Amino acid sequence: MYVYILRTESGQERYYVGLSGDPDVRLAEHNAGKSPHTSKWRPWVLVAKFWFADEHKAHAFERYLKTGSGRAFCRRHF
Repeated sequence: MYVYILRTESGQERYYVGLSGDPDVRLAEHNAGKSPHTSKWRPWVLVAKFWFADEHKAHAFERYLKTGSGRAFCRRHF
C-alpha cells in the first residue's frame, strides 16, 4: 500500500495526501477530474510516494500527514 503526496500546478501552494495500491493510476484519476476533492486544483504532480508492507502503518502515516504537524513536515521536506 502506498501513501502519496500530490502538489497542484495551478500556481497555489496546495497539497493532497492519499492512499492507493497504484499511485500512478490514482494520479491519472485525480487529473481526469474523477475525485471531487481535487478536481478544482488540477493538474497535479506526484511529489512523493511511500510504500508500506503493513496496511495499518500506511493508514497511520496518511492520517499523520493530514494533521497540522504532518502538513508542516510536508512543507519542510517537499
